[in-house]
Amino acid sequence: MLRTVAISVLIISSALLVLIVFRKRLGLAWLSVFGTHLILAALGIYIVNFSGVVSDLHIPLNSTTIGAVTILGLPGVALLLGLKLTLF
Repeated sequence: MLRTVAISVLIISSALLVLIVFRKRLGLAWLSVFGTHLILAALGIYIVNFSGVVSDLHIPLNSTTIGAVTILGLPGVALLLGLKLTLF
């Protein structure tokens, strides 16, 4: 039952996303902007991990951390560092 609900929510949200993209006539330009943000987010985390600024901390490169930094920008890296210092 739960699997059916999850699949139906995925299908409905995907259809609405496609509808929004074509209705607003965004084209494919947003993909290049999103890709650039994604690459810069991974690069920002990589620089923090291997620059030696904070030697004790390591932010893992996974979809959650890269997604947070993609949405929040470079303040997202500071947020992840703050969370890492606070929680661990």
